[in-house]
Amino acid sequence: MTDMEELGTLAGGDTLAERQNRRLGELVQARLRHIQNPRDCKTARKVSCQINWACGFGCQLHHVTYCLIIAYATNRTLVLDSTGWNYHSGGWEEMFEPLSQTCRTATEGSVIYWPDHKPDKQIIKLASQTYSLSGPGFIPRAVPQDIAQELIHGEPIVWWVGQIVKYIFKPNAKVRAMLSHHAQQIGFSHPVVGVHIRRTDKGSEAAPHPIHEYMRHVEEYYAQLSLQVNVTERKVYVATDEKGVIMEIRQKYPAYTILGDASTVEAASSDRRYSTAGLLGIITDLYFLSHSDYLVCTFSSQICRIAYELLNTDHRDASLNFKSLDDIWFFAGQRDNIQLAVLDHTPQTADQIELRVGDEVKPAGNHWDGFSRGTNLRTNRHGLYPSFKVISRVETYKFPTYPEVKLPQR
Repeated sequence: MTDMEELGTLAGGDTLAERQNRRLGELVQARLRHIQNPRDCKTARKVSCQINWACGFGCQLHHVTYCLIIAYATNRTLVLDSTGWNYHSGGWEEMFEPLSQTCRTATEGSVIYWPDHKPDKQIIKLASQTYSLSGPGFIPRAVPQDIAQELIHGEPIVWWVGQIVKYIFKPNAKVRAMLSHHAQQIGFSHPVVGVHIRRTDKGSEAAPHPIHEYMRHVEEYYAQLSLQVNVTERKVYVATDEKGVIMEIRQKYPAYTILGDASTVEAASSDRRYSTAGLLGIITDLYFLSHSDYLVCTFSSQICRIAYELLNTDHRDASLNFKSLDDIWFFAGQRDNIQLAVLDHTPQTADQIELRVGDEVKPAGNHWDGFSRGTNLRTNRHGLYPSFKVISRVETYKFPTYPEVKLPQR
């Protein structure tokens, strides 16, 4: 694995990819600033989006992400309504930077309700959190065509969604100061593995996993890293909502430096989640997980997926810097994830399916043992197939290219 990783650095290929992806990231952020700051708010076309839904912070943040993708695709300004927010009565800007400096209201003008998005109406309103799978082609898993043509990345859809999340998830100055202080307090530095172990409400959505399943992948990460550099301290940032987890890891894995504290764990517990302390705890965990070098978590969790999305907004390709103990990455409300067979496969057992090069496969999940489960759309057979014999099809859509937005020459 180390040799394969080093092959990617030959002939400056990694440097080229980093430069290219950094420029594309800056371009997307510049376009978002452009649409979010119209000269005349009164006449600007808008997307009105509520955040106060009966679900967790990760779910709400992904909903705002969905809204901003709609705004980007329709050349509109996203106006976020956080009135009476269940996480903070003061609203979004008590914790985060405003999404716009020039336009924060959508109270005047003709209104249509999503998924209708006629260009002659001034305001598209998302009246509920219902996602429309029959909606326009720009909803995830679509990546802007002009970006996809130049992006050098293992998971273009993750990179694209990450860029949208990056624009939204910007803690304000007060919260940034708190995060900086906390980083010094716990000794956060690189290299570090981020581990997210969610327990108190996990059973309602997915099966919990014992600690050794997480730590096995932490050990593998540091074993490989030790072949490349001299690792003097093996740091692990643990984000969890169960008090005993951090203590258990420290007792069972004394060779590792476990970063985390009781106050953040307590704030993340289900009975305190919808509070200012709970929100700060979630922001803290998400910030440090997304700034880790490698993630071990469960993609059934929205927080885990957001951390992975943000991790990939760096100029490097971090698409392989994770281990999920359950789901493959997905975006709630996404169009079908279609994989393409790149190698033939003849079934070796009764529970495997045939693949021929070019077959389209709809995956149901990755077993993380070398095999995935899904349906071959050619044969309509459902079963197991080797994960390495397929790749995800990159879906593209002709989003606006905003030619008026220019990056400074370097």
